[in-house]
Amino acid sequence: MIIDTHCHLDVAEFDADRGAVLARARTAGVAGIVIPAIHAAGWDGLLGLCASADDLYPALGLHPVYLDRHHDSDLRGLERAIAEHPVLAVGEIGLDYYLPELDRAGQQALFEAQLSIAKSADLPVLLHVRKAHDDVLAILRRIRVKGGIAHAFNGSIQQAQQYLDLGFRLGFGGMVTFTRSSRLRRLAAELPGEAIVLETDAPDMTVAAHRGERNSPEYLPDVLQALAEIRGEEPGELAGLTTANARAVLRIAVANEGRSRY
Repeated sequence: MIIDTHCHLDVAEFDADRGAVLARARTAGVAGIVIPAIHAAGWDGLLGLCASADDLYPALGLHPVYLDRHHDSDLRGLERAIAEHPVLAVGEIGLDYYLPELDRAGQQALFEAQLSIAKSADLPVLLHVRKAHDDVLAILRRIRVKGGIAHAFNGSIQQAQQYLDLGFRLGFGGMVTFTRSSRLRRLAAELPGEAIVLETDAPDMTVAAHRGERNSPEYLPDVLQALAEIRGEEPGELAGLTTANARAVLRIAVANEGRSRY
């Protein structure tokens, strides 16, 4: 039983076969899928999708890469939506310095505003961070939230420890299945097991066995297997640990255990 802590199952790439994808993922042992938002226009569809099944968990937020699509009113809308709907986290939020055309000051203002919303709502956050770990960490030390996940983590071991100290877990996905990802695989081997959660980021960042194809939550076992081999651990034990990590940081109660989802 494993949890995909970051999967954009709501996007158009899955419109033609979303039900079949979900069925295959469940058969593969994926017991829960966290679906983070990227912009306000997608919130209603995402919430509707998650309401259709007990193993789909919504997060709402404004992604830094789509800065030009966000409006000041979206922050007020985020506060209202969180108050009205049982969401798991605020996300996907963060800073992206990889794309030079994105205004850094605008990103930082948006990020800080969403962290404040998460703090007020007592919710964890799902972080998107590219080339910006030091700035993100500095902001997180100033605006303390209920932990969360640094999605697709690719920073240093020192930065990893700083996230852990702030109550975060680190997401590992398809890139770790590529042998050429030597630095990332070394990091995955060095981290304590309590730091790691699984993710796909589908439809992006697919696994090595499906290079060039659309990524899918059904491929999450490939990530688990790669991490187990890298760390010299049994897949079953690592599955249990990463699931426990995800449930702890996101406060997930698996639906089939008969308890509240959140």
